[in-house]
Amino acid sequence: MSEVTTGGCFCGAVSIEVTGTPEAMGYCHCESCRSWSAGPVNAFTLWKPENVRITTGADLVGRFNKSGSSDRQYCTRCGGHLLTVHPALGLTDVFAATIPGVSFQPGVHVNYAEAVLRIRDGLPKLRDFPVELGGSGQTVPE
Repeated sequence: MSEVTTGGCFCGAVSIEVTGTPEAMGYCHCESCRSWSAGPVNAFTLWKPENVRITTGADLVGRFNKSGSSDRQYCTRCGGHLLTVHPALGLTDVFAATIPGVSFQPGVHVNYAEAVLRIRDGLPKLRDFPVELGGSGQTVPE
């Protein structure tokens, strides 16, 4: 039996559950993630789509898709961010803060070439994305 962890939006009207373990965890420094998350960096957890489910409040989930490649979802009642579906990657990014029961263990920084907040934590810093996700896989200095 896979572990199920629950979380939700800021007001609690939308509940979400994730099953198993994420495919990856880390930090994204791209302008889009910074702008959407209203922070200098975004903490992500990437899951196979079948391992993410909205369990309550689905009728309150709003969507915004600026680029066509990221379906960002949020609670229309409180504005709390929930997740971002990345169809081209075959992955769903659930904001780490949305599922506090998942032990956040970041393994990488992506889009570090766009960073506005330098983080010296010894983790790999990728210029863009890993090769497996269509990026260069190139690392940049901390």
